[in-house]
Amino acid sequence: MSTEKTATIVLVGHGMVGQRFLEALAERGLTATHRVVVLCEEPRPAYDRVALTSYFSGKTPDDLSMTDLAFIAEHGIELRIGDAAETVDREARTVTARSGQVFGYDVLVLATGSFPFVPPVPGKDATGCFVYRTIEDLLAIEEYAKTATTGAVVGGGLLGLEAAGALKGLGLTSHIVEFAPRLMPVQVDEGGGAALLRTIEDMGLSVHTGVGTQEIVVGADGAVSGMKLSDGSELATDLVVFSAGVRPRDQLARECGLTVGERGGIAVDEQCRTVSDPHVFAIGECALAVDGRVYGLVAPGYEQALTVAATIAADEASFTGADLSTKLKLLGVDVASFGDAHGTADGCLDVVYSDSRAGLYKKLVIGRDGTLLGGILVGDAEAYGTLKAFTGSVPPISPEALVLPAGAGEPVQLGPSALPDDAVICSCHNVTKGAIRGAVTEHRCVTVPEVKKCTKAGTGCGSCVKVLGQLVDAELEASGVVVDKGLCGCFGQTREELYEIVLALRITSYQELLDRHGRDEARGGDGCEVCKPTVGSIIASLAPAIGASGYVLDGEQAALQDTNDHFLANLQKNGSYSVVPRIPGGEIAPEKLIVIGEIARDFGLYTKITGGQRIDMFGARVEQLPSIWARLVDAGFESGHAYGKSLRTVKSCVGQTWCRYGVQDSVRMAIDLELRYRGLRSPHKLKSAVSGCARECAEAQSKDFGIIATSSGWNLYVGGNGGATPRHADLLAQDLSDAELVRLIDRFLMFYIRTADRLERTSTWLERVPGGLDHVRDVVVHDSLGICDELERLMSAHVAGYRDEWAETINDPEKLARFVSFVNAPDTPDPVVGFVPERDQMKPDLPLLSIGHRPLETLEGSAQR
Repeated sequence: MSTEKTATIVLVGHGMVGQRFLEALAERGLTATHRVVVLCEEPRPAYDRVALTSYFSGKTPDDLSMTDLAFIAEHGIELRIGDAAETVDREARTVTARSGQVFGYDVLVLATGSFPFVPPVPGKDATGCFVYRTIEDLLAIEEYAKTATTGAVVGGGLLGLEAAGALKGLGLTSHIVEFAPRLMPVQVDEGGGAALLRTIEDMGLSVHTGVGTQEIVVGADGAVSGMKLSDGSELATDLVVFSAGVRPRDQLARECGLTVGERGGIAVDEQCRTVSDPHVFAIGECALAVDGRVYGLVAPGYEQALTVAATIAADEASFTGADLSTKLKLLGVDVASFGDAHGTADGCLDVVYSDSRAGLYKKLVIGRDGTLLGGILVGDAEAYGTLKAFTGSVPPISPEALVLPAGAGEPVQLGPSALPDDAVICSCHNVTKGAIRGAVTEHRCVTVPEVKKCTKAGTGCGSCVKVLGQLVDAELEASGVVVDKGLCGCFGQTREELYEIVLALRITSYQELLDRHGRDEARGGDGCEVCKPTVGSIIASLAPAIGASGYVLDGEQAALQDTNDHFLANLQKNGSYSVVPRIPGGEIAPEKLIVIGEIARDFGLYTKITGGQRIDMFGARVEQLPSIWARLVDAGFESGHAYGKSLRTVKSCVGQTWCRYGVQDSVRMAIDLELRYRGLRSPHKLKSAVSGCARECAEAQSKDFGIIATSSGWNLYVGGNGGATPRHADLLAQDLSDAELVRLIDRFLMFYIRTADRLERTSTWLERVPGGLDHVRDVVVHDSLGICDELERLMSAHVAGYRDEWAETINDPEKLARFVSFVNAPDTPDPVVGFVPERDQMKPDLPLLSIGHRPLETLEGSAQR
């Protein structure tokens, strides 16, 4: 039985705030009682504009989408993409869309956002001038940058720095021009700006502060050729991005007679209802709030969206102002400000710590009574979540202890557990510590993802996720809930903890590890199918460093392996095995191609060129494997490790050697990397690729670690994944030399092997570890844990100790004895393994497989039914 929808809500604009408004309507059941129409001007539904720059780090427009089309359909929302509102007739209560269709409304909500401010300088409309606001803007910049060499960004605020980083990532020499005397003048003070300037200039960006743009110089072809500055200097540039702030997009409101502020913004009351018309609301960057501010952050916009939904539902709600705290990662630099960051309160005092060499600047603003009023953090914003939550109260420790780095003062024990319940943990969704505690105690949430789903905390900008995890753990402990994080019933430790035990104590035997560190009831036993291959992998990955044999079929190690590793081949559907020789970088000489062809012909194998740029041979019986590999090894091939949780392939395009677009030798790099990391045992399989230019033909951004060439070196991406749950890799570091690239990959892989869970891909690991990509970057690039020397030593030991497993096997009669179908009849092949012809090759005989023997009527030619 459906509910009749008697009233219509029209939402103009479908950005982040507009989408949050739709969710708020659904949460209150209003989508069941109202017709909801959304007029979206852009060619795509709501996406994460806060993370817009992540497009240049591998995110796709689909990755950035915030719109679940199933949600839209479930709630009967009429979402009209690319159909902007043109006019509003307030007297008739109608909105006319660009398509010409007219929609009547009972409630009209304007969420039209803002538009980029472009200074009125000569040449601003020349070819090569862009703004930095939408996905379409970024696509246009990316395309134009292919023919440009130098870019200049007008504006040194949040978005301007992100734009400059994007241009640098595209291979352009980048300049930042900021009229104010420092970068990010709204968020940081002079000291913070100085620390930020030093760090950014060290990255190779040129910064010009205290000067304005007077003219864009245009060439005879109508394209940008330079920029004249207010100090009389000139910049040679062929691409300009304007990021000089935004203005409320209130033209639609002006044209229909709604009151707007002197400097723009649709005037609204505490319920976000326009002061001119009780049937019209405004939210987000187009709204001039009752406190006289236009809020450009997403968190206040979300709060406004919730206020309007509550008001429509006849509940009490109001928006009178919002916190302007922000935490960002700009060009890899942590920048945060919260509360009264600039110290405008009467009688306030500053507590400052500054380290120019390290690019650190921390300032806390303290009231005379000890109240924490605000602060600025540059270079290290680790304490942002806790400090922001303490704002407005007197912290339980001295301000000096809050800003000093670890080891520079008395030990500080200050965490989220010390916060009051009304402290706001997630500013984006206004979630308090009390609400998070309630999710654990009342709603029985036991993991951070469950708490996120229950409260929405951590689903906005993500800056509160670390504090969120600490609160969840603390609340579980306080509630007496014991969450067993052990690997299995045999071990109470996690895989990461077992790795540390094996490394520290140089344990080379699974049985020794089980007997010394297993659960009491498991000691002296045989272990289980979870921990045996896991420990086997740990020992194999550490073998050279701990003095163990790296050969997985040696002694006890052989008993720890699963079926694939047991026979050094992948088991296939009909009981046969595949043979996959390594072809580093996808490069192969004709003589080796001929060898593969001859072997496939002689043994009757099915051949397939795979997505990993290798040639796989399928259909080998287990007893044939040694003979096949003897010929392959004799021809110079090695195991491709397609059967193991280890490095599979490093794909490549042909690079600058052959391709007219290539800027580096991608084939050479791919071969070098594949030979370096071959045989490296890890928690899950590892895939890589090297692209010789930004055209990305090798699909490096879908790999566990991918490399893309730039004119200045190599960009390293990590955490990508294809398969059932695709994930674009994230940019870890850019413009690396060959040596820098290899060093960072060494560290990244060994840190992953050290800390990942069993069967956890790098993509899942990167999203699970506290701090995510930022933490991993701090560890492997900046050596924040002081372990990089050890990670490099472990990788060097692996490289030096590598031995080809098949070459070892075919020379050991004892090992060859395992390659039989029946131990008691070693010369008898498995009768279930059969094949039938298909397309000049063969395929498994699946009817034979399904019953274990060939049907009698088939053998006799019978046609019985």
